[in-house]
Amino acid sequence: MASQDWFDKDFYQVLGVSKDISEADLKKAYRKLARKYHPDSTQGDPAAEAKFKEISEAYSVLSDTEQRAEYDQIRAMGSGSARFTAGGQGAGGFEDVFSAFNQGRGGTGARGADFDDIFAMFNQQGGGGRSGRFGSGGFGRSSGGFQGFGGPQRGADVTARTTLDFATAVRGDTVTLQGEDGKPFKVKVPAGVADGQKIRLRGRGRSSPDGGESGDIVVSVTVRPHPVFTRDGLNLRVVVPVTFTEAALGATIEVPTLGGDPVKLRVAPGTPSGRVLRVKGRGVATAKGTGDLLAEVQVAVPAHLDEDARAALERFAELEPRENPRADLMNKARG
Repeated sequence: MASQDWFDKDFYQVLGVSKDISEADLKKAYRKLARKYHPDSTQGDPAAEAKFKEISEAYSVLSDTEQRAEYDQIRAMGSGSARFTAGGQGAGGFEDVFSAFNQGRGGTGARGADFDDIFAMFNQQGGGGRSGRFGSGGFGRSSGGFQGFGGPQRGADVTARTTLDFATAVRGDTVTLQGEDGKPFKVKVPAGVADGQKIRLRGRGRSSPDGGESGDIVVSVTVRPHPVFTRDGLNLRVVVPVTFTEAALGATIEVPTLGGDPVKLRVAPGTPSGRVLRVKGRGVATAKGTGDLLAEVQVAVPAHLDEDARAALERFAELEPRENPRADLMNKARG
């Protein structure tokens, strides 16, 4: 950054903090603003992106103890109307700084001001001792001091969205998206990606304006619901209807799997609605592990009965045990 910018920009005002703020409170203030104006949160708002760069620039200086001290000293000079400019009448440029050291040194034959003299001028504090330098690496360094702030600026991230069907999200795939420039690019979707998850493509975003690393492409994933299956971590869930007699007497039933052949499950006699039967290894398969298929039993009550079926149920009602299935519920409700 040019020295003129340090005179003109009030980094404390940019971050909304006082000049005596502590490092911890400075970090809190920066993080709060960064979350508010980060490109991922503002979805391509140019004004918010510019504000994010501004607060990042301010924090990179004020969070560095050495640069903050230099900045405060140079800003203090700015209050006295000193400026580093290209020169000119009344400009107070570098010519003015060097001429101050050539006073009384034999006119044109005197030696020019050396860097120690210049540094001493900027770092006079009471007794005139030299306590710092321009940037942590002196002149010519690509980061710190007047040459920049913590190194080249990182390129901006680019956001994209894609919608996947349920099966594709479970097994993973490579999809093609269109970039900001209209050119297609491919994204490898890992197996088991979840609805709302983001996939980050490192270094595929916008280029840095000053030779730094490129930003990322951040792809937000939406997964369409499946008519039968739902996700439960790495497990897949499915609701399986069974008849009253299957649940009461026991039965072997078929259960669907995602993208495969059905599997057979044994329903034990007296199985109630809500009981979960597990099929090992038929869930979501990822590099981190493989889930199971969880089949939840749901007893289906017949909506229509002929006369024989009704008579049989009435006979059953006469013979079934005199148990109240709601007794425990009522006791718990009374406390």
